[in-house]
Amino acid sequence: MSGFQNIIGHEQLIEHLRNALQMNKISHAYLFQGDSGSGKRTVADAFAMALQCEEGGSEPCGGCHSCRQAASRNHPDIIYVTHEKPGSIGVDEIRDQLVSDIQIKPYNGKYKVYIVAEAEKMTVQAQNALLKTLEEPPAYAVILLLTTNAESLLETIRSRCVLLNLRPVPAGRVKQYLMENLEIPDYQAEVCVAFAQGNIGKALMLASSDNFHEIKTSALQLLRNVKEMDINEIVTAVRSIVQYKITINDYLDILAVWFRDVLYFKATRDADGVVFKDQMKSIRDNARTSSYEGIELILQAIQTAKARLDANVNFELTMELLFLTMKEN
Repeated sequence: MSGFQNIIGHEQLIEHLRNALQMNKISHAYLFQGDSGSGKRTVADAFAMALQCEEGGSEPCGGCHSCRQAASRNHPDIIYVTHEKPGSIGVDEIRDQLVSDIQIKPYNGKYKVYIVAEAEKMTVQAQNALLKTLEEPPAYAVILLLTTNAESLLETIRSRCVLLNLRPVPAGRVKQYLMENLEIPDYQAEVCVAFAQGNIGKALMLASSDNFHEIKTSALQLLRNVKEMDINEIVTAVRSIVQYKITINDYLDILAVWFRDVLYFKATRDADGVVFKDQMKSIRDNARTSSYEGIELILQAIQTAKARLDANVNFELTMELLFLTMKEN
């Protein structure tokens, strides 16, 4: 856990928080909204650290007793609200860890900071319990709600918070970060960047995940052979993919990026703009033998497959239909 200066991207949002610290105009509640892995927790941690820093500047000093406590997650006045059930945050958890605790004055900090990750998981009763505190918070209280979807919270809660959106980080910054910090080659960084779409947490996870490389290898092998496969072979391939059910969206994203590469190369003949540079031979071959309409149909079929799987339509059937579309086009 460290200060703002080590965070990649989110400059405007950090500027807003720094100004609030500088001018001592701290709101009682902030709502950080962004995809999973976008950096909400990192920004909230840095803000909490700055709020409690003994130097009182717009950036945590990192050296005072308070900053050291915050860095090791042992600060008595920075409270992380936890929950037992993975799918929901109950009213008792909000009451015990936040609503009743907030009445006790800070131990040694200027503020009492509460960080509620996955705030969208609060039950309606939990949100109503929190609402009473948001309506009349003690002067020293700062509540940071982190969510992937602010719309899922009650309007009365949203209206009492400062909403801060975490936007995607530019691809170039993510790529540079991966190459410098994980020391991976640039073509590998490019693949991770293409999938992460500006989400630094996801990029880091992909870059260091053996599972992702396994899925990628499996998907690319299938792409090279799908045209020659008969229906039985397709069915067998689908069964082997069932093991990736958890990460099936990653699998479908790999297919989509590969076909976008084919489309891009067909239109531009520019190998530099291709994500899967190590697959140039099969991309070139497919660009030559596929029509623009055919590739567009496949890309649409991938989106349809995603929607069907989200709606819990039969997995094997969905994937077989997708592969038949790929084979025909």
